[in-house]
Amino acid sequence: MAGRSLKKKRKSDLNPYPPMASKASAVIIFSVLPSKTLNKHRFSPDSTQVYSAEVVNEFHHDPYAFTQGLLYGGNDTLFESTGLYQRVSSVRKVALQTGKHLDDIVITLFSRSRGASTRSRGILTTCRVEALQKMDNSYFGEGLTLLGERLFQVTWKKKTGFIYDRNDFSKFEKFTHNMWDGWGLATNGEVLFGSDGTSTLYQIDPQSMKVIGEHIVKYKGHEVHNLNELEFIDDEVWANVWQTECIARISHEDGTVHGWILLNNLRERLPKAGTIEIDVLNGIAWDSEKKRIFVTGKLWPKLFEIKLHPMNRQFEDGVIEQLCLRMPFFT
Repeated sequence: MAGRSLKKKRKSDLNPYPPMASKASAVIIFSVLPSKTLNKHRFSPDSTQVYSAEVVNEFHHDPYAFTQGLLYGGNDTLFESTGLYQRVSSVRKVALQTGKHLDDIVITLFSRSRGASTRSRGILTTCRVEALQKMDNSYFGEGLTLLGERLFQVTWKKKTGFIYDRNDFSKFEKFTHNMWDGWGLATNGEVLFGSDGTSTLYQIDPQSMKVIGEHIVKYKGHEVHNLNELEFIDDEVWANVWQTECIARISHEDGTVHGWILLNNLRERLPKAGTIEIDVLNGIAWDSEKKRIFVTGKLWPKLFEIKLHPMNRQFEDGVIEQLCLRMPFFT
């Protein structure tokens, strides 16, 4: 778009709104109602369902991971893309070791220079980094998705992306794309969906990496700016909205927001103190077999398994807009 400024502040330079807690870190895992239940709550064009989240389990997450992309890889594993220049961006495979109830757990942080491990008490299970590919210092890792055996990753401030072999992270292709920037990626198994921090949801041909369609995401006539990490769930695109604790459920056919998931209750479960500042909620992954949703935050030390509940209450005009909409990031 000629004449449009892409000048952008660093994400860490902008104050979150509403104010976020200052110290610590975590990731989150959600258990969603089965598809039949979800389908029962599909919405008419003039109706938007709002969901709350019930926490049913907690897991560890690397508190130094500035999570930008998350997806479920099967067999209790996650693939994760992390950003930040000073800490080296990465693509990693993370194992969730479920079914253990340990009083004292040590997580080894493979990518950190300031210590080999960190210790936390009272968490139900562990989260282990099984494989890690560090990126060149010039790249800031962003959204990640899996199509077949290939992991697609975009990067911030560059129209450059990478494709990895899911089994050994060997880079076998580098690509360019047509989005304004690289923020989020998802797939329905046929095309890729992308976000660039604007209100645009892109459809991308995974062979040519060219944009083949796009929609402006709207809620009650308002553009939903700052679309961030994406996931494709039950024929919808789910998106984190940067600097909020909301997930938008979006029609990939026309960009209409069909629902909101409110996750503001999760922050109170995070540690109140720590050496690293907890950043925003970001990262969604879908386990289609067990109907679980995994959600992460940047520098969050916890992973939560939750169940979603439709909220029957009526919200006053403007409340959802205040919680879930922000001014555009690009100026």
